[in-house]
Amino acid sequence: MASILTVQGVVKQFGAFRALDGVDVVVERGKVTLIIGPNGSGKTTLVNVITGVYKPEAGKIYYAKKEEKPIDITGWPPHKIFEAGIVRTFQIPQIFQKLTVLENLLAVARGQRGEGVISALFKNWVREEEQLAKKAFQILKAVRLVDKWDMPAYLLSAGEMKLLELARALMAGADLIILDEPIAGVPIDQAHEVFKIVRNINQQHGITFMVIEHRIDIAFKYVDYVYAMASGRVIAKGLPDEVANDPKVKEVYIGG
Repeated sequence: MASILTVQGVVKQFGAFRALDGVDVVVERGKVTLIIGPNGSGKTTLVNVITGVYKPEAGKIYYAKKEEKPIDITGWPPHKIFEAGIVRTFQIPQIFQKLTVLENLLAVARGQRGEGVISALFKNWVREEEQLAKKAFQILKAVRLVDKWDMPAYLLSAGEMKLLELARALMAGADLIILDEPIAGVPIDQAHEVFKIVRNINQQHGITFMVIEHRIDIAFKYVDYVYAMASGRVIAKGLPDEVANDPKVKEVYIGG
């Protein structure tokens, strides 16, 4: 299967500290790819480079939107990365706490003509708003939050806030969703629920996921391919069982 994202030889430095030291990662379209590693291994820095928060000192990042040919997105600003179809979530959910669950989704929908001074004068924007609301309810159903559509977001549980961020990424029309520790601080039963929903969306709708996660005992059950990082480098890659049994991974991440 063709790749949707290709990271080639990426280097990122902060002064004398090399946070990423020639990282190569390939995310296949339609798959769930997991990035693991101890604190300080470079996982979040890698996400920040991919999504335009940081510019790398060396290396290239290629993205293939839908079925188009790969394009070089190295150094693109975050808003342009977002518009291209790469949407990320955060370890601490970046949601609108005082808006309802539904309003959180509608706030990120693309192309809302009713928000424009001139376009709002044309009545067909009302139909578009209705279609956006219908799409939002379908997404909320997929992430199992539809019964909480009118609830203020701050009343959601930790796991539900993570799912709301996922729903917002889907509402924004993401082709590739990067989940940064989607089950951090989430109880084990909810953690499995989050990953089951991610897997269902991946399989039913063809959305590609790149997941950063510490809790590999849970994550390994739901992913297709794994990269293990340490000290800014990829030290192992392969199927979950292969990476879990790799001596280098056991030494630096699992603890021998």
